[in-house]
Amino acid sequence: MLAITPRQTMRGHTYWVTGVVHLPGGQHIITCSLDSSLRLWHLERGAQIGEDWRDENRGGVWSMALSPNGNTVACGSGGVDNKVRLWDVKTRKVIAKWAGHTDLVGALSWSPDGNQVLSGSWDGTARVWDVKSGQTVLTILTGHKWVCAVTYSPDATKIATGGEKVYAVKIWDAKMGKLLKTLKHYGQVRSVAWTSNGKKLISGSGQIRIFDTATWQQIAMLKGHTHLIRAISLSPNGRLLASASVDKTARLWNLDTNFPVGPPLRHTREVECAAFSADGKVLVTGCRDKNAYAWDIRARLEEAGLEDLLQPLLPNVPAEKSLMNRCYATST
Repeated sequence: MLAITPRQTMRGHTYWVTGVVHLPGGQHIITCSLDSSLRLWHLERGAQIGEDWRDENRGGVWSMALSPNGNTVACGSGGVDNKVRLWDVKTRKVIAKWAGHTDLVGALSWSPDGNQVLSGSWDGTARVWDVKSGQTVLTILTGHKWVCAVTYSPDATKIATGGEKVYAVKIWDAKMGKLLKTLKHYGQVRSVAWTSNGKKLISGSGQIRIFDTATWQQIAMLKGHTHLIRAISLSPNGRLLASASVDKTARLWNLDTNFPVGPPLRHTREVECAAFSADGKVLVTGCRDKNAYAWDIRARLEEAGLEDLLQPLLPNVPAEKSLMNRCYATST
């Protein structure tokens, strides 16, 4: 089999690429980096649009999340800054700066209605910020030494955090900050994601774990990576998962069967982030080699005979029957 290569390589950052978001319309992405900049790119051409987006922050941009309406990007900084910033996508200007964390802000998530931003910091806390007032409305002392991952449940009633010491995903009441459940892991948890129907929670640590949110029992483990998983991304229809790892690969997973889809996407350095486009046909990864890469997922699925994974799963059709057992696993 020929080596799988990216469709585009986006060069320009001068340090690790730590985050990527797809803008509405499917033509543009924004990346962030430890070089303290954000950059806007034309996805098809792989070309940067305009100048770097910069503020007085010199501590690097460690995390990024796009608002549900696609108009605002939240970014988390480190160094001596440790602020959450909101950038207006249209004007490419900072419209808010929120201070409160005492260490780098390594994880961000918007509430589904766009009225709040959830941040996780290496100071061990998670904070909920009111977007209009810029005030912290809830602070959670998580018990993690570092909070490396945060996310809202789809109905916004719960918050999930993951981190370093305690090695766990913790589930919290989103209004009161009460601890509801602790899901123990055997290493630091760097990424968490809720499926859109709220029925499953997925975490990335040394391996990928899937939990049933009705019982909080682990129902699957996806094995293949050989080192820490830095990021996971769900396709919009919830049938594909992408994972990015320190083992210098990104992987695709068929969530109908929990098997890998084809061989890994190999990089020259550790992979820091990954994000699917709105149609699930393109995956962009960010790497410690200072580049971002666009991968043609539709072509990979067609090659494997799995192009139906881009479609919504038909109701009342078991996944193993709908896929005819066509998925295959490939070792590293």
